[in-house]
Amino acid sequence: MSARILVVGDVMTDIIVMPEGPMVKGSDRRAKVRNRPGGSGANQAAWLGAVDADVIFAARVGAADRMGYENYFRGLGVVAVLATDDQLPSGVLVTIVDPDGERSFLTDRGANLNLCAADLPDSLLDDVSLVLVSGYSLFEPGPRSAVRGLFAAARARNIAIAVDAASVGFLKEVGVKSFLDWTQGSAWLLANQDEAKILTGSSRLDKQMRVLGGRFDNVVIKRGRSGAALGGRDGVALTLPAPSVQVVDSTGAGDAFAAGLLSAVLGGATHAVALEAGIAAGARAVQAIGGQPL
Repeated sequence: MSARILVVGDVMTDIIVMPEGPMVKGSDRRAKVRNRPGGSGANQAAWLGAVDADVIFAARVGAADRMGYENYFRGLGVVAVLATDDQLPSGVLVTIVDPDGERSFLTDRGANLNLCAADLPDSLLDDVSLVLVSGYSLFEPGPRSAVRGLFAAARARNIAIAVDAASVGFLKEVGVKSFLDWTQGSAWLLANQDEAKILTGSSRLDKQMRVLGGRFDNVVIKRGRSGAALGGRDGVALTLPAPSVQVVDSTGAGDAFAAGLLSAVLGGATHAVALEAGIAAGARAVQAIGGQPL
């Protein structure tokens, strides 16, 4: 039986807006507007399902949407354990995509804000080899308390933890020291270049690795078109380039990367092979609209 991964994170509906040019205040601009399933945790689970990983996804959704989401994830090969919320609807994210593929977000996390300890029972950890948590689940007090409780239970069982830093804006909001304290000791930290800079106060790749490697066993820094780097307390151990592809929408690229990397690690791949798998998954993701595999 393959190693099982428990993913904890947001479920969102992504409204993706691709304007033909700059926004015109007070007037119209033609645009492509698409509706896609999303959310960082949901994206990670979907990409893991796409590579036939044994994956469980725990999250919270609006009560009216539970059955639809369960059926959707089942179709992706993901076991979804979804708590329902009678007060808040499922989350919605509006993504505005620039012509170069860069994104800006408007976020209503909805039911995700009410994720609680009862939604993450210890039984979710049965037969699990790795817990993957999106940083979005750490940026509000309620979900953060639930996730930190799950971290403690996972560590008691010697289950590895991987954390995706997720958002520069929210890292600034909650404070770097707090985020690092909440996640310190995790087996993996995944961050993009901007997140690594915020977390370390440095723009130098090797220093970022050494600083973050003092808190995490393995550090991966995603470098966009330049590929990715892997290392730890001794600095950069490995860098690999990204293939040249046409970027349509970078939504979910980091989530695809995490799925490719971690599924390969749990499959016994070397770090070089795993990093290559993460980069390949991220490159696949940016060539289509939306954060999940089509």
